[in-house]
Amino acid sequence: MPSGPAPAGGVMAAVFTTALRSLQGSVPSQGADRPMDVIAFYDRHPINEAQILEVLRQRGRLPGPLAPEDLLELDQDHFGGLPAVEALARLAGISRGSRVLDVCAGLGGPARFLAWRLGSVVTGVDLNAGRVAAARRLSRLVGLEHRTRFVRGDATALPLRDHAFDACVSQEAWLHVEDKAAVLAECRRVLRAGGRLGFTDWIAHPRLAERERARLREWMAATAVPTIDGYRALLARSGFVAIEAEDLSVSLRKILRERLQMFRSLRGATVARLGQAQYDAFDQLYAFFVGLVEDGKLGGGRFGGTA
Repeated sequence: MPSGPAPAGGVMAAVFTTALRSLQGSVPSQGADRPMDVIAFYDRHPINEAQILEVLRQRGRLPGPLAPEDLLELDQDHFGGLPAVEALARLAGISRGSRVLDVCAGLGGPARFLAWRLGSVVTGVDLNAGRVAAARRLSRLVGLEHRTRFVRGDATALPLRDHAFDACVSQEAWLHVEDKAAVLAECRRVLRAGGRLGFTDWIAHPRLAERERARLREWMAATAVPTIDGYRALLARSGFVAIEAEDLSVSLRKILRERLQMFRSLRGATVARLGQAQYDAFDQLYAFFVGLVEDGKLGGGRFGGTA
């Protein structure tokens, strides 16, 4: 894989190119007989702390002091980038001084953005201990350790006190959680009265077959993918009001199509580094996932509700 300045195609190409270096072992072998464990999935995820630091070194930003802006285009482990975080912040009513909880915060990119751009105080919770530690280190690296904190915890049993937050957010993470009612109940518990929840997640459309759901579980630790109406009903049953639900499936198709094309444009370098078998395995996984979205079987939604 080439080193040095970012390749043509901009920031996303740089991130994608470098991320491919850590793909070895990240794709389950065909015919695996049990679902991928979510902790293992993110332990081997191609967007990780080491990949981010390598891109910064390639750009000449390391060694040396860093500002929050240096991370903004590299640490958003979700689809839609910074505009998606801003849209979620508007939906959740986040402003300066807001006490915000990010459930399944991962590497903490959205949390740092909200702290830096909006002046919020953000707590991130994630089940994966390695990503919690990486989120803390990245925040220290850019001087945001006093406006962000990260703790290890289960989204279905948050290690946080009642009514402690003004807003709660999450992005494309709850597909990994079987008991979504428990997550929503916990979000409502930690929100103050009138606090807002805003989150995005993958949603199933009617034609998503059980065999396709099974493969999502096997390859991507996607334990449960509800419909948009299913999420709306779950929010209502959990006691949320002023519920909003927006289907983002059409816009996600374009994003995913471009990322698959980018991956395939790097085929030669990827095969040279990882081998043909590993390239083919990841291409199969990615094409399957993008195909579900292109065929209108899988999509994304943005949801909001008031506690």
